[in-house]
This record gives sequence, C-alpha cells and structure tokens, in this order.
Amino acid sequence: MSDGTPTTDGREPALVVTSMIDHVLALAATWTSWDGRPAHVDDRVYTPHKAIRRVADHLIDHLAEMEARLAGHAPIPDHWHASGSTPPSDLAPFTGQDLDEARSRLTRLGRIWAERLAVLTPDQLDRSPGAGWTFRQLAFHVAGSAYYADAVGDLSAVQT
Repeated sequence: MSDGTPTTDGREPALVVTSMIDHVLALAATWTSWDGRPAHVDDRVYTPHKAIRRVADHLIDHLAEMEARLAGHAPIPDHWHASGSTPPSDLAPFTGQDLDEARSRLTRLGRIWAERLAVLTPDQLDRSPGAGWTFRQLAFHVAGSAYYADAVGDLSAVQT
C-alpha cells in the first residue's frame, strides 16, 4: 500500500515469518565466499553481517512491540541505527561460525514469533490492542526483512 501499511493475504502469519527466515538463511549459506566488497543498494551499503543484524533487529523490535501491546503497555521506542549505519563489525569476513550463529539466532527468533502468533486468535491478529499495525500486518511487515539478505544476494557463484 502507498501509505506504508503492510499488505496481508491468506497465508498464516507464522509461516510468513518463518519462510522469510528460511529464505534469509538459504542466502546466508552462500556468504562464506563473500569477497569483502559491500553491496550498494538503494543508497545504502549491505554486507552479510549487516543483513543478519538487520533481520534479527527487526524481528526483535517488532516482537517487543507485540508483547508490550499484549500486556497493555506502550512499546519502548527503538533506537536502532538501522540500515543507515555500517559499523566496522559489519565489514568482517562472514565465516562458517558466523553462519552457525545466524542459523541459531534467526531460527530461535522465528520459533518465538511462530509460537506467539499461533496462540493468537484471528480477532487478536486483526484487532490488535494499542496503536499501530495489527499483529497480522506486523508479521507481514517483518517478512520484508528479506530485503536485507536479498541486497547481499546469492554468492554461491563467487570464487574465493
């Protein structure tokens, strides 16, 4: 939608989130051959570490929002530097150990999202408490985090 509101469809929100994570991790499996050159996409710089960081941060941010709203509290405003910042740690080589860490981190976050969404009724998904998008819309929104991984892309053809 042009106003930024996430578009939803008939898919289960939990599956939307976990499918995004599967996609990100499939791309990340090719990043151990990264040559150290950042990708320049949409006036930003992206690297394997930055993509994983942004996906994880986005999942954490909106999970915290959902939990706060369910508890009847205002969400804590985020203060992420987001994709506009590329600290030196984002420029480090992406190793097999980094891939293992990414798999553990993102798989666990995906499971937390899936378990949280699975216990919400359709009404809770579509008439979420507090200000902001519905929880269904939040799930579809965080699925857009695949953008960060897609910016780095599939590096399986890169020779080291």
